[in-house]
Amino acid sequence: MPSAAPVLVVGTGSIHLRRFVAGLCAVGQRVVLASDAEQRLIDDRLVLEQFRVDLSLRNLGLAATLSRSIARWRPQVLHVHQAGGAAWHAARAAARSGVPLIITLWGSDVLRLHEWNWLHRRAVRWALRRAAAWTADARALLDAAQGICGPDAGALREWIPIGIDPPAPAAAAPREPRVLSCRLHKPLYRIDAIVRAFARLPDTRRGWILEVAGAGSETAALQQLAQGLGLGRRVEFTGMLAPAQLALAYRRCALFVSVPESDGTSVSLLEAMAAGCLPVLSDLPANREWVRDGLNGLLVGDLAGLDGALMRAMDWWQSGRWDREDRQRGERVVLERALLSDNIAQFIALYRRVRADAGSP
Repeated sequence: MPSAAPVLVVGTGSIHLRRFVAGLCAVGQRVVLASDAEQRLIDDRLVLEQFRVDLSLRNLGLAATLSRSIARWRPQVLHVHQAGGAAWHAARAAARSGVPLIITLWGSDVLRLHEWNWLHRRAVRWALRRAAAWTADARALLDAAQGICGPDAGALREWIPIGIDPPAPAAAAPREPRVLSCRLHKPLYRIDAIVRAFARLPDTRRGWILEVAGAGSETAALQQLAQGLGLGRRVEFTGMLAPAQLALAYRRCALFVSVPESDGTSVSLLEAMAAGCLPVLSDLPANREWVRDGLNGLLVGDLAGLDGALMRAMDWWQSGRWDREDRQRGERVVLERALLSDNIAQFIALYRRVRADAGSP
């Protein structure tokens, strides 16, 4: 059973944070929410308060703001998402109050920490060392945090995905020869490499369509790239899809492709696997936790070979072997390990554990 005391959640106002808070509310856990969202992130009676904050490292008043919220609501834990500036402020507030701090790692916050200035790196290390627990959806992130902090870091380390809702029943209509990309149009996700690889496919693959869902700072450039490569109607830019539309896209497309240069566990990957898509992914530690190359998907180390990987995946799907023998492996691993309701239960258990370790009732 969730505690009657709320959880103070701090993080970037994204759909991922909204889904996490909604998951807590669904099991009866009360929440106080601090985010940088311009609008209310969620409407639920169990969200006792939500307020907008500047999460940047330079906002030195954030620790005091969080301290006031702790004094008012007396939360059981302070749970911050992403080990960035907000984690440092949250660690300062937690230290003043004695409330246990949990930091959920998201990916680039620890995997690309070396790209930040020394002050940011020092703040993240300080926060991680003062947390009662770290959670991550990929063990590689926990290892990265350990490397940042050194061997004597005392935080609990819990592998907990923030998973997906149970997938809808399989569509009656057959899948189409389509490749789906639905990551954000930002440099990290290398959508341009997907478009270029698709353009390199031989004429024998001209019956395939690349669907580029999502949006971002690179959308216009990607559209110009596709036009310049002469792809014409073989590429469809479908924009940011509503959840129901995205679910249809997963069911319609044979392949799912995602090749970021660094990543944790992508919710879109879990959704695609649960829907039966054949995944073609960059060869990252987090992806290896879900996909075994050649068994339930393909992993690509060098993007110069992405066109070859797409062709192997196309042949795999067209042979019928994917549907007959291999698709169920991917579906099963997601259903066994990454249903949001199960993951929320893991977080509730972690809250109880860190409170008990801190001597709280």
